[in-house]
Amino acid sequence: MREKENILDLIRLSPENIGFIFYPKSPRFVGEDFDVEITASVPPEITRTGVFVNSPTNYIMEKISRYGLHAVQLHGSEKPGQCEELSSAGVVVIKAFSVDDRTDFNMTDEYYGSCDYFLFDTKTNSPGGSGKKFDWNVLKGYTGETPFFLSGGIQPGDEQQIARIIGLPLYAIDINSRFEMAPGMKNIELISTFIDNIRKNKYGL
Repeated sequence: MREKENILDLIRLSPENIGFIFYPKSPRFVGEDFDVEITASVPPEITRTGVFVNSPTNYIMEKISRYGLHAVQLHGSEKPGQCEELSSAGVVVIKAFSVDDRTDFNMTDEYYGSCDYFLFDTKTNSPGGSGKKFDWNVLKGYTGETPFFLSGGIQPGDEQQIARIIGLPLYAIDINSRFEMAPGMKNIELISTFIDNIRKNKYGL
């Protein structure tokens, strides 16, 4: 997100996380001159998360310091050593993995202990979301203990399907394009309904 009024509207819904994309090739890139007052407007109980793709550690640390980020999502080919370095600096590390029907979740093993969370997103040919789901049944193959974010094409009305993901360390739902009016501009009404349905246990979550 990058528009202050849209962010302020979202804050009123008290989401657990708000993401800011620091990847220049993304249509949601916040820009190099992103106003620090925008992230400062996010209350401390909401996790300010920076999204990066194969960025050097010093670049990530500069953005953490400048924008008061609490967490980073790493969506490239970052190695466990970089995750450990960031974690040792006191930032929450979320490592994204691309998932399809043939995914072997053993790929996450070397990251165990260096990341606070994993994020499972639909596999694409390039970094960034596709707006499409992967088959969530493949998550049954994940036997790790690291809790994960579920991402990839999640849309309004998916609450019931999410409720069926049981017996797994599902930590959070990462929503994006299906809840937007335009890249980076969130549809507050759709998000409000989705959050209410999740939080009120309407579907047995």
